[in-house]
Amino acid sequence: MRPANKRRHGPAAARSIPKTRLLPALLLAICLVTASPAQQRARTPPPQREEDDVVRITTDLVQVDAVVTDSNGKQVADLKPEEIQIYEDGRPRKVTNFSYVAARAGDSARPSRQVQPDGGHGVPPAGLRPEEVRRTVALVVDDLGLSFQSIHFVRRALRKFVDEQMRDGDLVAIIRTSGGVGALQQFTSDRRRLYAAIEGVKWYGGRNKATPFEPMEPPTPGPFGAVVDAKRAELDHFREDMLAVGTLGAIGHVVRGLRELPGRKSVLVISDGFRIFDDDDPARANRVALRLRRLIDEAGRASVVIHTMNASGLQRISVTAEDALADGGTASGARAPDKMAEILPGRSNAIFAAQSGLSLLAESTGGVAVRNNNDLSAGVRQALDDQQGYYLIGFRPDESTFDPKAGGRLFHRLSMKVTRPGKFSVRMRKGFFGSPDAEAAAPPSTPQGQITRALLSPFGAAGVRVQLTSLFANDPEHGSFTRSLLYVDANDLTFTEEPDGWRKATFDVVAVTFDESGNVVDQLSRTDALRLRGEGYQQVLKHGFVYHLVFPVKKPGAYQLRAALRDHDSERVGSAGQFVEIPDLKKGRLALSGLVVSAAASGLPAAAPGEGDSRQLDPQAGEAVRRFRPGMVMRYGFVIYNARLDRDTRTPRLQVQVRLFRGGEPVFTGKVQPFTLNNPPDLTRLAAGGAVTLGADMSPGEYVLQVTVSDLLADEKHRTTTQWMDFEVLP
Repeated sequence: MRPANKRRHGPAAARSIPKTRLLPALLLAICLVTASPAQQRARTPPPQREEDDVVRITTDLVQVDAVVTDSNGKQVADLKPEEIQIYEDGRPRKVTNFSYVAARAGDSARPSRQVQPDGGHGVPPAGLRPEEVRRTVALVVDDLGLSFQSIHFVRRALRKFVDEQMRDGDLVAIIRTSGGVGALQQFTSDRRRLYAAIEGVKWYGGRNKATPFEPMEPPTPGPFGAVVDAKRAELDHFREDMLAVGTLGAIGHVVRGLRELPGRKSVLVISDGFRIFDDDDPARANRVALRLRRLIDEAGRASVVIHTMNASGLQRISVTAEDALADGGTASGARAPDKMAEILPGRSNAIFAAQSGLSLLAESTGGVAVRNNNDLSAGVRQALDDQQGYYLIGFRPDESTFDPKAGGRLFHRLSMKVTRPGKFSVRMRKGFFGSPDAEAAAPPSTPQGQITRALLSPFGAAGVRVQLTSLFANDPEHGSFTRSLLYVDANDLTFTEEPDGWRKATFDVVAVTFDESGNVVDQLSRTDALRLRGEGYQQVLKHGFVYHLVFPVKKPGAYQLRAALRDHDSERVGSAGQFVEIPDLKKGRLALSGLVVSAAASGLPAAAPGEGDSRQLDPQAGEAVRRFRPGMVMRYGFVIYNARLDRDTRTPRLQVQVRLFRGGEPVFTGKVQPFTLNNPPDLTRLAAGGAVTLGADMSPGEYVLQVTVSDLLADEKHRTTTQWMDFEVLP
């Protein structure tokens, strides 16, 4: 076997050694000491660049970002400080800072390849480091305000975005406004997770019903009919406003989480719209407007631009056969032409009011409002095609801007004018509340707040270097479960000295499982201590240790596992997360457990998995860290569920193939190997495994091992399934 595309990707060699024997111990028995802390793979965010600090609001400086376009809609990148004027509450302010931030290299790169090398299962994803992120995009689906009709078109547009519009370096989340606190855990470059999130987009039945604009209802008959109708309208308005506030609150939760990420971020809100103002009831503005202003302020401080898209598209305002008229008749009746005036103004006003709320949200945060567009996929592209660059403009505020007597309650309006001859449009946030950033986002001081912040960060916290590996498995007694290995670099813990040479470190561990909607479905919280001395203490400092977590899983689906560890004495926190997909084994379809990957020492032949290999392994190459050197033998093990059996021989007909990927590109493709049955105790759970020898000239870097299993006895649609695990090759 030879590596694929060797010339393009540099020297890399591997040979596959099939081992399809039972692995009863390999999947469950995992050693405690596994990795060298000096070389473990905690991903620490890089130092923040000046251009990443997009917006600042302090008593000495107010800094905002703005996009300027000409009369043709093209961005203008060559303005000079003297060609703009910025206003606070209508009063001009002197510009003290002015610069144009162009897109970084790769921001306008081609869309990510959509390659299906294995019959539709795709290329294993390559993980993104913080410094590799080019666009951070949150697609917020307002299922609180989407009709049943709109949901269909929204799901189709989201799939098209993931298939065709995602770029290399995109960090994307698909978040529902009805979701839970774990919404931020869905930021990913992994299409599997995004497809799972799209599957979770369903009709909520909130503000809207079957269609964006429901048929007109007849008035209630009787002497008190008018009173009943008025009360019903009042309750409908109140419910609509509360759901609108819920939508804005969910968007605010996303915006606050994005504050932790560097650079300028984009949020696209997809909704059928919501009212903010009502000419017939001016008091309604107070219910939603204050929350809207808070959201505008939060978006500005987090450097988030909010785009909006009206999912109802271009709506007809004509009378339909379903509309009821004032006298109880229908629009399809003979008297319909006489009743047109009763319906058309109300429907037109409803459409305008729903769109105006979305438009105001976008315009107030410097975003684009897409409306009256039936091509939602084109609308997504239009809203997110905003990566050419932006201006950073700073000015010194008056002392009254942050008046302590006002307590930060005053909202200060911002505007900008281009003085260069010509017609220009400016998109920027419309204002901020009079409180400095330090007051607006004070760091958490309690242990619970520190851990919560680490758990909700899209990137893992690196105060304590940790690495999480979560594996799906199933057994007859316990059903489906995840076994997670949390590697901890012991050098980041604080050990206190005790009598007789003992050393003790105390730490908190919190683990949470989120479903595809961001709801917490399981959690674990405990305080533990590590007490060691002598050689044991030195070994833990040298190799680190693995903390074991087991979660039962009652329902199939896509889950995000997050774990955080906090050192008691130093208050340093580390966190990590992993996506795990739990198949529905009750459907009888082919499925695989998680891949257990480890290695034998360099130069030794591969031992048969499960044979009790007692030889000394390289401590970096355990199942929890998976850091290998060229020339090593990398072993893997997994369990095959629901393989079909031949009616006559009562044996399966399975084929197994191994691939290695780097950066989404295949670098090694093994031969298709038949699975060999070896007297298993349970034919519905077949343990399998094998080994791959890493070439001596294999290039250092991060790789993915993919195992593909095909069941020749299954139907074509459910014949093939895959599983993968990442690993690293050291220099």
